[in-house]
Amino acid sequence: MTWINSTHHSLLHRRRVLQWLLLASGSLAGACVTHHPVQSFQDNGPALTDHRIIVVGAGIAGLAAAHALSRQGAQVIVLEAKPHIGGRLLTDHSLGAPFEIGAGWIHGPEGNPVSALAAQINAETVVTDDNSLQVYERDGTVVSNAALRDLDRRFQRLLTAVDEAVDTNDGRSLREAILQVDRDALNDPLLYWALSAFTEFDTGGPIESLSAAYFDEDDAFAGADVVLTQGYDRILAPLAAGLDIRLNTQVTAIASAADGVTVSTQIAALDADAVICAVPLGVLKAGHIAFYPPLPEGHQRAIRQVPMGNVTKVALQFATPFWPLDVQYFGLQSEIKGKWPYVMNYRTFSDRNILVALSFGTYAGQVETRSDAAIQAEIMDSLRVVFGEAIPEPAQMIVTRWSQDPETLGAYSFTGKDVQPRDFAQLAAPVGDRLFFAGEHTTFEYHGTTHGAYLSGIAAATAIGEQYG
Repeated sequence: MTWINSTHHSLLHRRRVLQWLLLASGSLAGACVTHHPVQSFQDNGPALTDHRIIVVGAGIAGLAAAHALSRQGAQVIVLEAKPHIGGRLLTDHSLGAPFEIGAGWIHGPEGNPVSALAAQINAETVVTDDNSLQVYERDGTVVSNAALRDLDRRFQRLLTAVDEAVDTNDGRSLREAILQVDRDALNDPLLYWALSAFTEFDTGGPIESLSAAYFDEDDAFAGADVVLTQGYDRILAPLAAGLDIRLNTQVTAIASAADGVTVSTQIAALDADAVICAVPLGVLKAGHIAFYPPLPEGHQRAIRQVPMGNVTKVALQFATPFWPLDVQYFGLQSEIKGKWPYVMNYRTFSDRNILVALSFGTYAGQVETRSDAAIQAEIMDSLRVVFGEAIPEPAQMIVTRWSQDPETLGAYSFTGKDVQPRDFAQLAAPVGDRLFFAGEHTTFEYHGTTHGAYLSGIAAATAIGEQYG
């Protein structure tokens, strides 16, 4: 959701935890919500019964495309390098409550196509209450409500000044723009924390790289964010049902010609009328798939320009809880930006004693190279500042490392300081009438979201239907 008032847009966006501060200070008066209409794939579209389509990648973008095309009668083969479907929509069930390794929320469930998928399987969803937030100083003392309301006012003033200082062609980073309008802003511990806990979480990108003009200009759906209490991965089964999905199949090359395409894997080469490349942007950036002929320069430039962000999540399960059970989120301040500024409490929606610590941006990329033991020690040090030296070590821990995963190489795309909306459009553009693209990175409006990935798959399937139907 994007909260807008008459003079500026909000720094907070899809993961809008500071909403509670706005509510406390009355800043949401007169707010409104905007979003683009949702594109859907029509069952009565053109028949594709004589056409063979290959989809590379079984994330939700690829599955959405393959499901839509199969409903039109196409012969669809889905090739997936990993041993499972879902891509960055991946749930771990080993802790007794689902821990989302990747996508964690349905962001803005009202009118969101992912909500429709959840409804199809009668999935239980629970709002994670953004109003339930306790922030702590660097020494572990509680930040008062009055101080948080003051933070909101200062945050809004800073944002207004940044808005007035940039235009759509501004190539500066958010950090550069902030320092121009207030050179002391980053010396304010609470502002420093908020920029990490909210802005860098929302985008995955560090403020040093985020575009001052576009970092929060994407669109969103209305409604409070929800989690799926039985696991996000449950929405995948209806999309994958009946599809020819070949796991553990690494695509190495895609060759397009006038009469079709050839997709080469480590096992064999497959021919088709068209291909949808629905792999993460990080895979394209790494050059893991060779394209013949080479992609047009516009595509190559966009692949280079649009960056991938980093978000690290660490689930820690304890034998007994030592934290307030009714608080949804804890804010931990640090001199190091991105260092576990945000902790989620699972006890508000499950009976498991689980805390999830989150790290963002540059720091997340660094921390994912460390050992589990080092990461655990660092998080526990941060928690002991707040909850006391006597708290126990966790019984179990799970660490996400998307930046280290060779089939992903990052959490999700973000709008870097040298990026324009047209770069996302370029990533979505088909090459000729054989090669199509999908993925969260192919939509500026919804990049970095599950619904963005899903809608991109529908868009690619629709384009093929229009081309060949």
